[in-house]
Amino acid sequence: MRVPAFEALLSDAGREVLEGVDPGSAVRDQLGTASLLRSDPRVAALDPDLPVSELVNALLTQVSLRERGRAKFGDAAGRMFFTPNGLEQSTRRVVAEYRAGRTAAVAGAVPAGGSAGDLCCGIGADLLALAGRGVPVEGVDSDPLTVAVARANIGALGLSDLARVREGEAGASAVGRYPLLFCDPARRGGRGRVFDPAAYSPPWDVATGLAGAAEAACLKAAPGIPHEALPEDASAEWISVDGELKETALWFGALAEGAGARRRATVLHEREGLLAREGAAAHLDADPGAGPAPVAPARRYLYDPDPAVVRSHLVAEAAARVDGALLDERIAYFTADTAAVSPLWRVLEVVEMLPFSLKRLRSAVRALDAGTVTIKKRGSAVDTEKLRRDLRASGPESVTVVLTRIGDRPFCLLCREVGTPSPG
Repeated sequence: MRVPAFEALLSDAGREVLEGVDPGSAVRDQLGTASLLRSDPRVAALDPDLPVSELVNALLTQVSLRERGRAKFGDAAGRMFFTPNGLEQSTRRVVAEYRAGRTAAVAGAVPAGGSAGDLCCGIGADLLALAGRGVPVEGVDSDPLTVAVARANIGALGLSDLARVREGEAGASAVGRYPLLFCDPARRGGRGRVFDPAAYSPPWDVATGLAGAAEAACLKAAPGIPHEALPEDASAEWISVDGELKETALWFGALAEGAGARRRATVLHEREGLLAREGAAAHLDADPGAGPAPVAPARRYLYDPDPAVVRSHLVAEAAARVDGALLDERIAYFTADTAAVSPLWRVLEVVEMLPFSLKRLRSAVRALDAGTVTIKKRGSAVDTEKLRRDLRASGPESVTVVLTRIGDRPFCLLCREVGTPSPG
């Protein structure tokens, strides 16, 4: 999609045509919808200098992306604008709003008449969240179409008084230009996803230099970033949503000072009610004085920590909260005598534990009259889908089978889910 075709959709006539396209029909019958749009004289009139086919494609692209965008942005996606890459790489609204809430606490770092900076702003998910918190913010992106889309989103959500976007290279931003800074370096190249931070755009050393020079800054990184790549002057926070690890947020300056710990795991949920007992987010902070977690045989309950806890290397701190112990010092399961339900982990009641053997496991599953089998594993090379078929489970009950190893021996634990936090 080119900029002129996109901008044609922003006119009053363009918005009227766009709003008139039924998303359900467009998804079910894209060819039929395209044919109707090509025959609509209003479409050709949007920009007489552009081919009708290009305008139709721009319309259908927005309709499709708005529907897909609901997974990240909820109902707001119906008013927003997207590019395919911009939607894929954008921050989920729940994460952007969480980070914006932390960042807004130091909004006083922005002088009167100034603005925070959002480098590599993309379609604007993070700057929209910041502006929504009352923080004046300027976005910067190098792609002209992406800049046009971000500007359209600012207008669509009524935030033009607080947010603006300019075209430019993030790495060319002067050090110290923005006292409050957010930066999300591009992690995709011509061949797909980039895993080496040095290959980010801007490169990792440039991004950390810009963040470190600000009075307060947040730098977004991939969730799998090596711990050795983390700057010494930053606090690192691994963030998950509904059990899926999303990112690493690095906090600098005044925001690092307010983080409370060098490492933190944060669990967010989009499903209503799951965090009713702990507020909007559940946190686990590193304890500098904590030693390694003890190792002990399986107790009554098995704990499966959230990926944010695992990736932040905070399993020992999690186990300490419940007076628990690891089954194996190399595996991120821990066990305890009591069940403490939390968004930071899943709790399973251990029904039976046995050395791994297909024959013995199949017999144990049948003895529990289980037909619904959930299989989880850490430290196991077993093909879970093949195992599921080989178990030939057919009963009315449910069971969770956990595959792991203790020392050099493979084990399986048959468990029942204890539960998740409930409202109230």
